[in-house]
Amino acid sequence: MAEHQKFISLTPKLYDYLIAHGHNGDPLRAELAAETAKLGMISGMQIAAEQGTFMGLLAGAIGARSAVEVGTFTGYSALCVARALPADGKLLCCDINQKWTSIGRRYWERAGVANKITLKLAPAVETLKTLPASHTFDFAFIDADKTSYAIYYEEILKRLRPNGLILIDNVLWSGAIIDQSKQDADTQALRKLNDFIAKDTRVEAVMLGVADGLTIVRKK
Repeated sequence: MAEHQKFISLTPKLYDYLIAHGHNGDPLRAELAAETAKLGMISGMQIAAEQGTFMGLLAGAIGARSAVEVGTFTGYSALCVARALPADGKLLCCDINQKWTSIGRRYWERAGVANKITLKLAPAVETLKTLPASHTFDFAFIDADKTSYAIYYEEILKRLRPNGLILIDNVLWSGAIIDQSKQDADTQALRKLNDFIAKDTRVEAVMLGVADGLTIVRKK
């Protein structure tokens, strides 16, 4: 148990207040979220509005110029990060789904950030491992198949500049992370990575209760 527990459980009304009091009301982002919602239950893979804002703030705060994300879906997170990059900034997006990412492409064009984004439709492990050793990142976001999270983490970390950030999504896994009755491959992979990062001396890390749980890692 933590020495001093201080947290608050969000009700729907309190969550609405939270959203209203951050800069989360961008019309284009809202339109993309609405189009994604029409996909049905799978739309739950899209990150939360405040998470997108937070990611953009972090990328901008560290002056990120080169970024990567593993798992692009319909392009919401990429839109948030690409907007935070300078005019000559570059974001590498790794995904395998042409249909979903094609939605994102339309919104990237409308936002004027498509020139910053390179989308690779191939297994992310292959894309990352074939990058030249000289290729470095300032900022990264991992939000794809959970069983490969550890591989993505290592491949990105070795290319991350000192003081660069990796953000890892779904680290609380709807609470299943501490439910020992849940022993599926995804949950076990997340537990293993969470435990590993908590002891990884190469980095400094914090896990936050944002959306479905978000870990932020800074490379020392």
